Amino acid sequence: MSTRMRRHFAIFTTASLPWMTGTAINPLFRAAYLAKDGDKDVTLVIPWLCLRDQELVYPNKVVFDSPLEHESYVRRWIEERVDFRPSFSIKFYPGKFSTEMRSILPVGDITECIPDEVADIAVLEEPEHLNWYHHGRRWKNKFRRVIGIVHTNYLAYVRREKNGQVIACFLKYANTWVTRIYCHKIIRLSGATQDLPRSVICNVHGVNPKFLEVGKLKLRQLQSGEKAFSKGAYYIGKMVWSKGYRELLDLLSKYQSKLAGLEVDLYGSGEDSDEVRESAKCLSLAVNVHPGRDHADPLFHEYKVFINPSTTDVVCTTTAEALAMGKIVICANHPSNEFFKQFPNCRIYNSEEEFVQLTLDALSEQPAPLTDMQRYELSWEAATERFIEAADINPHAPESRVHQTSRASLPAFLRTRRLKQNLEDASVYLHQALSGLEVTRCAFGAVPKTLQPDKQLRKDLGLAPPPKRKKLKFKLMT
Repeated sequence: MSTRMRRHFAIFTTASLPWMTGTAINPLFRAAYLAKDGDKDVTLVIPWLCLRDQELVYPNKVVFDSPLEHESYVRRWIEERVDFRPSFSIKFYPGKFSTEMRSILPVGDITECIPDEVADIAVLEEPEHLNWYHHGRRWKNKFRRVIGIVHTNYLAYVRREKNGQVIACFLKYANTWVTRIYCHKIIRLSGATQDLPRSVICNVHGVNPKFLEVGKLKLRQLQSGEKAFSKGAYYIGKMVWSKGYRELLDLLSKYQSKLAGLEVDLYGSGEDSDEVRESAKCLSLAVNVHPGRDHADPLFHEYKVFINPSTTDVVCTTTAEALAMGKIVICANHPSNEFFKQFPNCRIYNSEEEFVQLTLDALSEQPAPLTDMQRYELSWEAATERFIEAADINPHAPESRVHQTSRASLPAFLRTRRLKQNLEDASVYLHQALSGLEVTRCAFGAVPKTLQPDKQLRKDLGLAPPPKRKKLKFKLMT
């Protein structure tokens, strides 16, 4: 007789609202939809930042005095976007913001956020990022199953930096190392990410259901003969050159005569906003640069064509949202867009000339209506099903644990497995030794003094002070 066990998912991620980044938003939706049926226990584990770091990271001067206040903000945000009451819990781990990496890095051993008695399945959103400097309990020892979800094409970003090729070579090795020793399975959202051990490619993200509702409204308008779209083309994304703005402005500049009369609106905020604005002014085409907005803003409902030439994304959330809203999407033939090729409104270009022709055609045509199945494929319900399947998780039975057996009594294939395990144990030991040294951590880019939470983070999160080291006493023999 099989035993059914209620599984517990602990989702660790590298960012949190109000920072509107993919690693804050997508894990939040994942937690909500995993817990939706009520047959699983789900905990979302997000970083807590001290006030000084919050001021650096969170937009519009939104800051929180306590984790409880932050949790209320996160819950309110998700409840406004789904048609059910999410039933997952939220915990915080101590984090520090790295101004050099423009990322939040964990402080101390974040596995401690989940009590041993409920540790079952860990989902590491950005497993390489969470483990570069991990010093503490080994994930595979604490959790029965550890799944990593790769969100970011870090290699593409670092290659654009000074000495980028050298840094990318080292980073590629580091990513492979930490994901191999700390994860049982890796899910890559697309082929645009680094190939990693024990990995599969599967888009396990969906779109905010509000976008699907907009798409249904636009379909009704088109079917009744109403004008569904009153505006032409736009692009939305963080305003940094690496997010496709360079490629887009180069294309518009080179083909200004063929695209005469085209008007494009760009929406985004970021470090390169001023430069993007100045470059747009040099074009004869009407390219209007606006501050960033939430893509769910009703302002975007009226646009018919979404242009996204970015090739640094892994799976572009805004492309999925535009398709869900019934728009035509123009994007490059790139592994990050593979998932979207199944949708008739996704127009893929292989050359600059094809980009021009597809853009002109899209502006003169009406979008094809999404079928119910296509709409479902974009939903978080479908994404959650894909996640469970790709992660090889048994929804009701825990993974079996390996029992220790004497080496002599092991068959040959098990002895080989034991040898591999010993090599992995040695690799973990080396990583723990290096990540436990302040000088090594800092040399490889960690925020200084992040082996343990500082006094302020401990106070904010109610953590116990670190155990005092016992001083060794020596007695002189007389």
